[in-house]
Amino acid sequence: MATAQAIYVGELRTKAKHLKSGTEIITDAPTDNHGKGEAFSPTDLVATALGTCMLTTMGIVAERHGWELKGINMEITKVMATEPSRRISEIHIKFDFNDMPLTDEQQITLKNTALTCPVARSLDENIKQIVDFGF
Repeated sequence: MATAQAIYVGELRTKAKHLKSGTEIITDAPTDNHGKGEAFSPTDLVATALGTCMLTTMGIVAERHGWELKGINMEITKVMATEPSRRISEIHIKFDFNDMPLTDEQQITLKNTALTCPVARSLDENIKQIVDFGF
């Protein structure tokens, strides 16, 4: 069964629907690539998918161990390259654990979990994943 459906609505905009939940997202081409930049671009979604996958898998591990991680923030920065072709060259993830009292063991477990999340393992190895856990 399909995961999503998408339609090109014109003016460099798409609308995608998650079939199981019915949730919809809109994408726009970025302003540096002929678009309006009024919504996430497809490459923004790739970078955001990396960060949210890291958070989600850390949450799964935390729940398994009875650790509370609610309130972790992150900042995601996507860096584009133009040569030899337009592509994502780097994704920077900066976590803010809001001074959570985490043991060294918890920090190691969470770091390893994040760095091996499904999206991190699926991205091309030429995309640098630069992660600052800020522990």
